[in-house]
Amino acid sequence: MPALCRDCCTEAADDAARCPHCRSPRMLRHPELGALSVAHLDCDAFYASVEKRDDPSLADKPVIVGGGRRGVVATCCYVARTYGIRSAMPMFKALALCPDATVIRPDMEKYARVGREIRGMMEALTPLVEPVSIDEAYLDLTGTERAHGASPAVVLARFAREVESRVGVSVSVGLSCNRFLAKIASDLDKPRGFAVIGRTEAATFLGDKPVGIIPGVGPVAREKLAKDGIRTIGDIARLDIKDLARRYGEDGLRLARLARGEDTRPVSPDRETKSISSETTFEADISDPERLTAELLALSEKVARRLRRAELCGASVTLKLKTADFRTRTRARSGLPPTGLAARIHAAARELLAKEADGITRFRLIGVGVSDLRPGTEADRGDLLDTEVARTAEVEKALDRLRGKFGNAAVLRGTVFDALASKNRKG
Repeated sequence: MPALCRDCCTEAADDAARCPHCRSPRMLRHPELGALSVAHLDCDAFYASVEKRDDPSLADKPVIVGGGRRGVVATCCYVARTYGIRSAMPMFKALALCPDATVIRPDMEKYARVGREIRGMMEALTPLVEPVSIDEAYLDLTGTERAHGASPAVVLARFAREVESRVGVSVSVGLSCNRFLAKIASDLDKPRGFAVIGRTEAATFLGDKPVGIIPGVGPVAREKLAKDGIRTIGDIARLDIKDLARRYGEDGLRLARLARGEDTRPVSPDRETKSISSETTFEADISDPERLTAELLALSEKVARRLRRAELCGASVTLKLKTADFRTRTRARSGLPPTGLAARIHAAARELLAKEADGITRFRLIGVGVSDLRPGTEADRGDLLDTEVARTAEVEKALDRLRGKFGNAAVLRGTVFDALASKNRKG
């Protein structure tokens, strides 16, 4: 059976327990190892890994990246996970499980820099890289054997080793014949994993897996399927395709294909970003409309900076609020002139906020997002009635330059500064 050492990347054809070259026990074996070329790469506990890289004293300690006691866990290291901590868990629950955990506020700018470095390394392997998030992507290495002088499996093993040595974080690799199976494979052997699901074994492998691992099958869909007696992927595979189509329409046909391990979606480097957003959870509930407006401005500026970096603009603004009793309110304005300016994003969001912030209702979270994205060249085209656009754009670019040089906290607008000062006085 074809075998590959994940440490020295030596290929072998025996069933020895250790690599014949370096004696490593980390041998990868699979009958289709040399025939598969679609991969899903996922950094392990990415934010926490970056923080541990930058502070070696944290190496063996439980680390949580997230907000204050009222926020949620953005991610946590694998040591913290042994205590039962998981992503999206409220911080107070996480700290109850592990009071000695080191809690670190997210530094999204730093994580984005590291993510871009890893993305660049991916793009050196193949032009077919489809980002999914800051720390994961699909790759299609079909036809790259001649360029790399090695099979996709070997190239991916080398890549994982290089990321760990050069960047200082680890990645897990899933290799298969399509996106769906590659994504499932990448979750099988974390951290520092490399798992393979072959074409011939797909239906058997999937049979006893819960339907929730299928993309797009969330809690509501799972409940609906369960009412029809469908809980595993094998349950789907045993149903007649016409019956699935009758019950669930086009979704039923998609479920039938995936249950057989079939996925024709290509890996596309032109995957469209649908929205750019930012949100914050307060240390204490806020009802004061002025403070909420100031917090909204700071978030609008973050979104505007991300839009400019991505060379995008948007024509729809969404406001997100979460009340003290955890009820989420989402309000949106669409059909706006395409913009990438914080001032315009804030103006639209402020109008939405004015209808929700009555000075009585207390909010624990606020967020703003921009969608209906367009190329940045379509942004903020001023006219005779809007002569301030060019000036506002230059001011915001100047602020970007100052923050890039001295840090995000180096320049604060007056309203944001006042809000932070008020927060500190009350804290």
